[in-house]
Amino acid sequence: MSALDFYANRTPVPESTLTDLFFEAVEWFGDAPAFQRFEGADRVVDISYAEALVQVRRVGLALKDMGFVRGDRVAILSENRYEWAIVDYGCLCTGVIVVPIYPTLTAPQLRYILEDSGSTLVFVSGQAQAEKVVEATEAIAHRVDIVAFDPASVRDVVAWGDFLERGEGGDTTWFRTEALEAEPHDVATVLYTSGTTGQPKGVMLTHNNIASNVRGSRMILPLGNEDNTISFLPLSHILQRMVDYLFFWTGCTIGYPRSLDTLIVDLKKLEPTVVVSVPRIYEKIYNGVMDARGLKKKLIDWAVGVADRAADLRLAGDRPRGFLALKYAIADKLVFSKVKDAVGGRLRYFVSGGGPLAPALNRFFYSIGLTILEGYGLTETSPVTNVNTEAFFRIGTVGKPIPSTEIRIAPDGEILVRGPQVMKGYYKKPELTAEVIDSDGWFATGDIGTIDADGYLTITDRKKDIIVTAGGKNVAPQPVENRLSTHPLVEQVVMVGDKRRYPSLLVVPSFGLLESWAKGQGIAWSSRDELIHDPRVVKHVETELFARLGDFASYERPKKIALLEHEFTVENGLLTPTLKVKRRVVHEKLEAVIDDLYAHEAADETDA
Repeated sequence: MSALDFYANRTPVPESTLTDLFFEAVEWFGDAPAFQRFEGADRVVDISYAEALVQVRRVGLALKDMGFVRGDRVAILSENRYEWAIVDYGCLCTGVIVVPIYPTLTAPQLRYILEDSGSTLVFVSGQAQAEKVVEATEAIAHRVDIVAFDPASVRDVVAWGDFLERGEGGDTTWFRTEALEAEPHDVATVLYTSGTTGQPKGVMLTHNNIASNVRGSRMILPLGNEDNTISFLPLSHILQRMVDYLFFWTGCTIGYPRSLDTLIVDLKKLEPTVVVSVPRIYEKIYNGVMDARGLKKKLIDWAVGVADRAADLRLAGDRPRGFLALKYAIADKLVFSKVKDAVGGRLRYFVSGGGPLAPALNRFFYSIGLTILEGYGLTETSPVTNVNTEAFFRIGTVGKPIPSTEIRIAPDGEILVRGPQVMKGYYKKPELTAEVIDSDGWFATGDIGTIDADGYLTITDRKKDIIVTAGGKNVAPQPVENRLSTHPLVEQVVMVGDKRRYPSLLVVPSFGLLESWAKGQGIAWSSRDELIHDPRVVKHVETELFARLGDFASYERPKKIALLEHEFTVENGLLTPTLKVKRRVVHEKLEAVIDDLYAHEAADETDA
């Protein structure tokens, strides 16, 4: 099948604003539930569209009472919750630019964003975030006020209830009129990139950047007021925020988990029909299923084999029949139904974004009846440029372009995007903006990819992540990592080897299976550190993983593995808040481990 260097979806998307979408939804859905939140241990409370409007109006009028005018900046430093959305809509309706901040950032990182953006008010979730703001603002020249959703005893903090009281009794007719004065190309928000390399840049997204993404996504994704979802990816990231605008506008009720620690329990309580997530969450679900032993493991392996054969038929437009259909029904009852129950039992489909999803992982979920619609985009594209749909679905790709979007492949393989979702530019950085958006409006994504003859886009790697070996060979780590991410022994994997003779792997193993194998081999250990450094254990993992890479070119195949005791996490700085690996930080923090892999390079006769 021949590849294309250009593909476009020319379906028009009308210009609009986020405030247009807000008031349309309030008018359409009125007393229907817009949001759900937990009160106490397990009580779920509905908040209607009409009730949300009252709260949003109070936020807007309170901001006006404090002297905020159109174009001022306000930051939100909080985990996902109902108040986050209310503040966001209140700012949008007042013309105040929202600067969302990841709640996992440190005080120095927070200081940079508050200073660069010029934010003079920060909404925080509670005590811990308020203390962080106080520390961050000690060296900032301008005053920064704090409003806390939960009680916080720090200097001059304003309680959420007291803030809302400032919006009581204001001119409510002014509020709607002012809100609808927003223009499509007004900046709605400035989002600071998670900073996998260097200082974060402020991405300016306009009302129409995001609203066009909402409208375009709705044209191809089935959503309605019978649906409900759970919002748990950081709202400080554009993916969850955009889809929450989409859910609100289409009448899909948005529920907020109590915390990420209670996510699985809360999924069962809220029973969502649509969930948006990132690949790391799907990996964890998959590993939880496959990390079984004994008879249970044999049952799961049998069920997965049956589902895989059924998937072949379904992907070809057919369906399982006869004995295969019977076996699938048994497998579903004994195994797959448990997975479905774990995500609420009512799920119609997942949407995946924020990073590459291993095709084998996608196929597994599809085969058991949990379809993942994988998409693609960046903060700078609001974010969606491509997504698989129920009508146009191809595993291993990120789908076709959404309406009004053009995709082009540059001569060096870089993906270029043009459409209404492309950002206005980087805040106060016109030179950097000019580097990524050319005079014809094409945005250079920094990703490498291909377009097949039917218009499906496949991402092969990040341009800056390409490993160049000492022998001058270019190696894309993503295909190897994707291939290995579903191996039962792998919890996390990262390929390294830039400027080295050959690639190697850093692997966080699935310790349950690894320890079980080691016991069966009579290997004794007193700690996990001792286990992962046992040459027999390392050799076993190497043999298992390298066996999956036989169809890769010699120079692409890793030659050594280092096992790691601890996972890559946001807390230890090795993952971004959207759970993508910070490769630069990995190389810095694990430099000694990587160097040890190549300590005997001179004596190693492996071809580069």
